[in-house]
Amino acid sequence: MTKRLYVAIVGALMVSALAGGCGRSSSGTAAGEDAATTTGKAAKDLVPEDVRKTGTLRVATSEGYPPMEMYKEGTQELTGVDPDLGAAIAAKLGLKFSITNAAFDGLIPGLQGGRWDIVMSSMSDTEERRAAVDFVDYFNAGGAIMVKKGNPDGIKNLEDLCGRTVVLAKGSSNLAIGEKQNEKCATKITIMQSEDAPTGLLSIDSGRAVATIVDYPVAVMYAKDTGKYDVLPEQYDAGPWGIAIDKRKTALRDAVAKAMEELQADGGYKSVLDKYGVTANAVDGVLVNTQPWK
Repeated sequence: MTKRLYVAIVGALMVSALAGGCGRSSSGTAAGEDAATTTGKAAKDLVPEDVRKTGTLRVATSEGYPPMEMYKEGTQELTGVDPDLGAAIAAKLGLKFSITNAAFDGLIPGLQGGRWDIVMSSMSDTEERRAAVDFVDYFNAGGAIMVKKGNPDGIKNLEDLCGRTVVLAKGSSNLAIGEKQNEKCATKITIMQSEDAPTGLLSIDSGRAVATIVDYPVAVMYAKDTGKYDVLPEQYDAGPWGIAIDKRKTALRDAVAKAMEELQADGGYKSVLDKYGVTANAVDGVLVNTQPWK
């Protein structure tokens, strides 16, 4: 969630060791399984054999972050930017599409354990996470402060959170924003942790917290849909969100990057973003670990 900072340091170190000390080159690529030569090939030609045999692209997400990932009203069918873009990528790869809802803090461990092939869940592309995964970046956003409608406490910026009670989602990069600010506060922030953004907003409704920090496009949608909150304009720690792929699965990473290239070229990528009103958050070109891919 600018979502959700992955802080399982032990797990990250373990994966780093398993991957033989993998790291980014200047082109943003990483060592791992042999990467396919991409020149002149379509995305579907780059799918590694183990994934091709299954016939399905297994995607994991963590529901509850509209417009990125949510259930269609009255159903258990996942929709939003991530499920729709995931389905478009699967189609480019010539694979069926399967998506699973899971707890956010279990997404990367599940990826490492082979439960799914990729993770698409508004996940910030951060150095810490790159110890375990590579990212194909697809979105740019930062965290914004949300307060009760009318802003009764007069909060203008992060400094105004000092000495107050704030609710932030567990494991999120927005939690990291709050914790970083807390280090600067003379009077400390009381930080409550919620399972997700909607649960956190309940704490504002009840008066237990005066503010939260939520990724800007998500915050704007919540505020618009409910009419109960204001979103402050400044975005903090704005940066890319990425499709996470096990660092050892370099060929799959390149296949997904190629699929993104094809979707950018034929308008499929823009069409998904347009559908949910987040075109302004598009990335320019194909990026892997924040660097131009190739």
